[in-house]
Amino acid sequence: MRYMMIVLLEFYPSWLALPREERGRHAAALQEIVGKYRESVSVRFFDAEALPGKDYTDFAVCETDDLKAYHFLWEEIRDSAPYVRGYMKIKDVVMGMEQAFRAYESEALGMDG
Repeated sequence: MRYMMIVLLEFYPSWLALPREERGRHAAALQEIVGKYRESVSVRFFDAEALPGKDYTDFAVCETDDLKAYHFLWEEIRDSAPYVRGYMKIKDVVMGMEQAFRAYESEALGMDG
């Protein structure tokens, strides 16, 4: 089953106070973490600060068939410098399963699709 998560993030003013070069180094380290899980988890980052939104400045769209890999990816991000130094926080996660009702109909009810 394919899972999609929209991870709402908040980057704090302390992040913006860092020189752009330092933010770039931190961002590159985060991309390295994401790259380690590229085979199992697709991740796309979006900046949302200048657009309507409540309690988040950015979000990530993640897709995977492997919830363990997804979880490990975010555990590593939570151990990263931007997270532990308080520059960012995961605010919420919206999660869904692609075509889950069809899997239920097919597997649980024995219906042909």
